[in-house]
Amino acid sequence: MRIKAISAAMVLAFSQYIAADEGMWQPHQLPELESILKSKGLEIDPKSISKLTEFPMNAVISLGGCTASFVSPKGLVVTNHHCAYGSIQYNSTTDNNILENGFLAKTPSEDLPAAPGSRIYVTKEVSNVTDKVNEGVDSLTGKARFDAIDSKRKQLVSECEQDENYRCNVYTFHGGLEYYLIKSLEIKDVRLAYTPAMGVGKYGGDIDNWMWPRHTGDFAFYRAYVGKDGKPAEFSKDNVPYNPESFLSVSAKGVQEGDFVMVTGYPGRTNRYRIASEVDFVFNTVYPMVRKHNAKYVELIKENAPEGSQALIAYESTIASYNNYIKNFGSMIESFKKGSMYSAKQQFERDLIAWINADAERKAKYGDVLTELSQLVSQAQENYVRDMMVGYIHRSQMIATARKLYRLAVEKQKPDAERERGYQERDMPKLKAGLERMTRRYDETVDKAIMLYFMELYAALPKEKRIAEVDKQLQLEEGFDKANHQTLLDQMYANSKLADEKVRLWMLDLDLEQLNQSADPFMQYAKAIFAVMKQIEDEGKELAGKQQAARPALMEAIIAYNKSQNKPVYADANSTLRVTYGTVGGYSPQDGLVATPFTSLEGLLAKNTDVDPFNAPKKQQQLIRDKVYGQYTGGMNTVPVNFLSNVDTTGGNSGSPTLNGKAELVGLLFDGVYESIIGDWDYDKNLNRSIHVDSRYMLWVMDKVDNAQNLLDEMKIVK
Repeated sequence: MRIKAISAAMVLAFSQYIAADEGMWQPHQLPELESILKSKGLEIDPKSISKLTEFPMNAVISLGGCTASFVSPKGLVVTNHHCAYGSIQYNSTTDNNILENGFLAKTPSEDLPAAPGSRIYVTKEVSNVTDKVNEGVDSLTGKARFDAIDSKRKQLVSECEQDENYRCNVYTFHGGLEYYLIKSLEIKDVRLAYTPAMGVGKYGGDIDNWMWPRHTGDFAFYRAYVGKDGKPAEFSKDNVPYNPESFLSVSAKGVQEGDFVMVTGYPGRTNRYRIASEVDFVFNTVYPMVRKHNAKYVELIKENAPEGSQALIAYESTIASYNNYIKNFGSMIESFKKGSMYSAKQQFERDLIAWINADAERKAKYGDVLTELSQLVSQAQENYVRDMMVGYIHRSQMIATARKLYRLAVEKQKPDAERERGYQERDMPKLKAGLERMTRRYDETVDKAIMLYFMELYAALPKEKRIAEVDKQLQLEEGFDKANHQTLLDQMYANSKLADEKVRLWMLDLDLEQLNQSADPFMQYAKAIFAVMKQIEDEGKELAGKQQAARPALMEAIIAYNKSQNKPVYADANSTLRVTYGTVGGYSPQDGLVATPFTSLEGLLAKNTDVDPFNAPKKQQQLIRDKVYGQYTGGMNTVPVNFLSNVDTTGGNSGSPTLNGKAELVGLLFDGVYESIIGDWDYDKNLNRSIHVDSRYMLWVMDKVDNAQNLLDEMKIVK
């Protein structure tokens, strides 16, 4: 099935679903939604949103995990505070903790280098390459099929990246039913221009995360730099700010309840087409276990990194990320238990099978697709617990670094095109940046404590469920002994040089023979377990190759069925550029409660305790008491801080510009409400709400609190 058929189904379907605003749409689908978008309040031509090289889409960029947008002709980029968190942490020390105090470069020359490996990606071209990827693979199965598809994807990427200024990737859509090649300009010199204090950017902290009402100024600014020739270049003092083809105007008027809003960005992953057995396993096995272990991970960091220490600063970004997942999974589990998603998924599959069996042609084509995929999914789940526990041990930065260096040396023996993705020449800058970042994100005491704890959990697995080579190297054949294994780890860390950045970077250039001679205990570990871990990886590819045939076949059946039922058809999120739209409005999280769509400065002050995480800057508090609102009320009696809308978003959308009907920036999306987290798996129009930081609050903080007049002057403010 090709995109024209999918678009036609989508248009037919959405005439029945206008109120829901469901869907993360590929830009090329939007012209088909013109009548709906216009009726909602879009004022610009919908065709312009489908063209990636025109305004406003060419102002929307990816950070490789978050979204951002250009807001000035001088390469100024706005995104979420939590998206810039790693760079803020990287530049923080106990003597100059900009994470706590904030930072403002009064001139571009004062901008700080972002964390190593930081990139800005500007999407330039999207091409359907399904036929090229699938050519000649129909007769293949298992690992042979996986390798053939992987080879085709790498070949397409290699051809696309002949111009070193671009980064290309082939993405799967609809479970592998379609493949698209996406070409992006890769800006390599990214710098931190401004961040408000923690008491603004992370106000409410983990307590308020995913909650409403919210009062978080979740915004920060980068600046993109290029060489004097205007082309991407690595960091250099001679580089100049990038001049984007377009940038967004920022509205000081904001939005009102009921207004149309549109979010453009790079949502990460959704799983709305997963089968019932996958849903059951994830919610009843995976999420509870991962949530429990992640909570312990954070606890171990805090136990071994004293308050105010450089060690704690080193792990601040890690803690924030893990806490986010802990709360996320908690909501997922809670919503799953209270809701009917699983039974609805089972019913959908019964209805799908009945529809397939009602027609001889459909039965011949799709009759076995669900059964085949279910069997493969079951096989893939068999060793999940073992692999998860080994995975936690391998999160030790020392082990992870050694394994990465060793794998690189193995892959370098092959021609570049045959190397594993992640270890090709195109990946070397990313590998190097990771080794550099470790310097400010690692502490031996913390790393050792985490490894020791998860060794004990792994050793508690039945012996037949463990990996003999791992047991041997970690002396776990006879079980776990805390004192003995503490001594073992003390010796391993004491005799390793991998904590030294110079040594890590030196090892990056060593070949396999040289690494095989290394006396470093972590490198010896990586060498000893390589063969068995590669075998496990290949077994995974065998299953993945079979799924690459089964899942697209099921998706083709689901799309055909949804079309027959007038249901919306859009691909699951996969970190590619999408557009979603809706209106500003509240919701009812439970019986008897109604949440209004805006919070205010006064609400922020009422919540303030002067104790982290409710510790707004003193200057800000006084400005609120004095009702110094400036020109940022937008017709309200105060400055709005955050607002709600029903746009359909997920992780990766963080930092996405929220646009009004004129494509002016009225906010930044940064979160969802607690009740909508399960939206990654199941859309509920009554509970699906996204949280945005209001552009009026952003401008107010910049103007009144932090005196960032230099940045305001280069932005186009709509008053």
